[in-house]
Amino acid sequence: MMLETERLRLRPMVEADSERLFPIMSDAEVMAHWDIPEIDDPDLLCRIVQSQVATMAEGKAVYWAIETLAEGAFIGVCDLSEIDLWHKRAEIGLILARQVWGQGYASETVAAVAIQAAAMGLRRLQARTQLGNRRSEAVLERLGFKPEGLLRGHILREGQRRDCRLFGLLL
Repeated sequence: MMLETERLRLRPMVEADSERLFPIMSDAEVMAHWDIPEIDDPDLLCRIVQSQVATMAEGKAVYWAIETLAEGAFIGVCDLSEIDLWHKRAEIGLILARQVWGQGYASETVAAVAIQAAAMGLRRLQARTQLGNRRSEAVLERLGFKPEGLLRGHILREGQRRDCRLFGLLL
C-alpha cells in the first residue's frame, strides 16, 4: 500500500531497497539508538530486507521505503510490525538518514502511518525508544503518543543491556 503526504511517498519496500538503505544503516550516528549497531555488511542488510519483504507477504508487517516527492530521494524506512489483528494493535518503527533530521519528515511519516493503521482497523500503536533518544521521544509526544513506562534492560546490544521507553497511541 502506497502512502503520500505533502512531501513524501511511502511505498512498500522491495529487496533492491537494501542498496539504498545501506548508507543509512551503516551510519553509527543513525544507529546509535537502534536495537542493533550499524551494519557494515551489505549482504547482511540484503538478507534482512529479504526477510522483511517475506514478512510483508505473510501479512505480519508492513515496511515502507520513504522517498521525497520533489526529488525521489530515498531518505529512510518506516514499518508497522508485531501486527496483532485480534487485539487491533501494532508497533511502529522509523529510521531516517541523518542529513534529513530536523526537517519534519519523522512527524510527517509517523502521522501518515498512524492514519493508515487506523484505516487497517488497528486501534493502538506502540513505539519504543532507547533511553536518551530525545529526538524520537519529542516526535512521538508531538503526535499524541503517551509515555507508558520503562522497559528495563529490554535490549541487549554489544554485551550491554539498554533500557527502553514505551509510548502508546490510541487510534
